[in-house]
Amino acid sequence: MVLVRILLFGAAADSAGTREAEVEVAEGLTAGELVESLKAKHPGLAGQKLLIAVNQEYVATSTPLEPGCEVAIFTAVSGG
Repeated sequence: MVLVRILLFGAAADSAGTREAEVEVAEGLTAGELVESLKAKHPGLAGQKLLIAVNQEYVATSTPLEPGCEVAIFTAVSGG
């Protein structure tokens, strides 16, 4: 098991009912798999277009999570 810190921002935090959590995940879990597990636990996240950053860098959903990493999840924002 690997301990990761999750930070949620904006509408993602509102839907999940929290802004921060530390969770243990299976070794080799990807950023996308983590987001899917959060969507299952917090159905309000399911309809949102979410962006993922690991250790303050945007990542693809296929990025494996490393022990102690910080995963930020937030909704895509558009504007002009």
